[in-house]
Amino acid sequence: MLALFKRKGLGVQDFPGFGGFSFLFYLYLYAPIVVLVVFSFNANQSATVWTGFSLDWYRAAFANQALRQAAGNSLLIAVCASMIATAIATLAALGTSRGAKFKGLQLSMGAIMLPLVLPEIVVGVATLALFSTIGLSLGYGNLIIAHTVFCIPFAYLPIRARLNDMDLSLEQASADLYAGPWRTFRKVTLPLLMPGIFSGLMLAFIVSLDNFVISMMVSQAGTTTLPIFIFGLLRMGVTPDVNAVSTLILGVSVLFVSLSYLLGKKNA
Repeated sequence: MLALFKRKGLGVQDFPGFGGFSFLFYLYLYAPIVVLVVFSFNANQSATVWTGFSLDWYRAAFANQALRQAAGNSLLIAVCASMIATAIATLAALGTSRGAKFKGLQLSMGAIMLPLVLPEIVVGVATLALFSTIGLSLGYGNLIIAHTVFCIPFAYLPIRARLNDMDLSLEQASADLYAGPWRTFRKVTLPLLMPGIFSGLMLAFIVSLDNFVISMMVSQAGTTTLPIFIFGLLRMGVTPDVNAVSTLILGVSVLFVSLSYLLGKKNA
């Protein structure tokens, strides 16, 4: 049947029942998120019984001092980790895309992508073991280092994709006009690369902001992040204020991922 579909120029979407199965899949995937968002506006103290529309739980969330502290910790760590990770990823993308070819190129690219391939729990346990072995106890610094390593491949992918789509003739023309490598990079390559850099930065930021497993492993006293704080609230059961905080994080995540996608789609 597959060969018949290929001869007729049809795709997988033309298989009988594909649309129905796709609808059920997306319904299963996103229905819980929709329920969470809806019940974050519930006036009832119960997280599952709807009694009316209210913003009280959002006001309660913003009034929670411990929650604001955890959110501030997450923002500080995400900003620092994403900026460092994006700087390293930019250098790595330039080295693997614009630099001279070398024997270990594929190995180097594999090493860059390794945190993305490994299970997050493995990265968290390995990072914790390393910090314990060398006696590293920097508070926020431990989390920033761990998040930076984990975020590098997320920043690297859009930057490398942007470099691959860029027109090399512009850089070659700059060299023909006697511009040195640094001047060519500053005047030609970097401006063209900025959408990819911003895309990678935002993707790394939201990955760091939403990270739970590595943060749970590495965090020390006084460095509780927002995902860890929400996990602590869940021990007392799902309540409307947890729904409200989760909805806020969801909104920020969707916003940053959308901006990252739009910037990454800009033509070079």
